[in-house]
Amino acid sequence: MRFLFDRQRRGVTPTLARLRRRGDVTWGLRDVSFTIGPGESVALLGPSGSGKTTLLRVVAGVLAPDTGRLEVSGRIGSLLSIEAGLLSSLTGRENAALLAVLAGLSRSEARAALEGLKERSRLDEAFERPVASFSQGMRARLGVTVAEEIEPQILLLDEVHEALDHAFRAVIAARVRAILDDGGIVVAAGHDHPLLAELCARAMLLDDGRVLAAGPFEEVRRAYLESPAA
Repeated sequence: MRFLFDRQRRGVTPTLARLRRRGDVTWGLRDVSFTIGPGESVALLGPSGSGKTTLLRVVAGVLAPDTGRLEVSGRIGSLLSIEAGLLSSLTGRENAALLAVLAGLSRSEARAALEGLKERSRLDEAFERPVASFSQGMRARLGVTVAEEIEPQILLLDEVHEALDHAFRAVIAARVRAILDDGGIVVAAGHDHPLLAELCARAMLLDDGRVLAAGPFEEVRRAYLESPAA
């Protein structure tokens, strides 16, 4: 897999990831190779279990490749699960501070950012309540807002944007456009094709850990809908 945020476009070799289950070896990705350059947005399409989440986790650094090499140049902001890093017993404010530190901010930077995070998340007074009382959409709002705080050059989204309401989807779409206009990269996986079409110009179709097609979003979407995996 070649994943590049670098105007010099240095080459890298393929990256593969695998997961172990009950003593057997199951490859999460197989012979995956591609390049994503500055200002590009790519959707990952495919059925559940096709490798979309594995690919995003490798890029984010959550999973280490077993074979090959991955090269990423740029600050990564990722939201790979609505529940990722959230503690239900803590308030939205407390979770925001924790997520901000995990994202790389110092404790003082995280504390200083909290009022801005509250405003941009549009959670209002719910920000002060335990996350256990949050809906899925509210949790997604909190996670996306904190991910944006580090001003990522590479934004990774795994279905979480699909839990957002219409108003906040517009906020995310605007943020995606700003990242791309600044030469950044956006990679989003999901099943909401109209939303992905709005966010991403390109797409890759995955199945069984392999890339079956890559190109303009609408062409790849049609290939997916016409495939046995759809």
